[in-house]
Amino acid sequence: MSIFGNSIFGNKATGIAGGAPASDASEAEQQNSGDQKSDAQWREELTPEEYHVLRQAGTERPYTGEYWDTHTEGVYQCRACGAELFTSTEKFDSHCGWPSFWAPLAEGNVRYIHDRTLGMDRIEVRCASCDSHLGHVFEGEGYGTPTDQRYCINSVSLRLVAKETPSQP
Repeated sequence: MSIFGNSIFGNKATGIAGGAPASDASEAEQQNSGDQKSDAQWREELTPEEYHVLRQAGTERPYTGEYWDTHTEGVYQCRACGAELFTSTEKFDSHCGWPSFWAPLAEGNVRYIHDRTLGMDRIEVRCASCDSHLGHVFEGEGYGTPTDQRYCINSVSLRLVAKETPSQP
């Protein structure tokens, strides 16, 4: 059984897994959040590529991102706000061209939206802190991971903070 039970993969009638339709929730969150940055602020803080992926739900080209094949130990943060999202412990080689993880660092650190763009039915993964687009999560692809899930995340959405190694005397 999925770590999500039926919350994101079983009920496709809702826009946000376990919640309201995606467009309604996004608009409501943006209107009700006093600390939400304006579009102009995001454009100023992020590079054009970061803005395209993080704020416009774009996708970087496969096999071009900084972390798709890295094996460095550490924590992956949201590039927009610094929230800790994934660790190298859950990262695995899926050979899809993007960093892949079998679970987030903590379930509350990410949120899910049903994504029906481009004629597909997918689950979008967003940062729970700043609502930035990270990528998508897929289930049942046959990878030998504990959750049978693949969080396919854009490198440009992440910043790796490498684990410090003890210094030699």
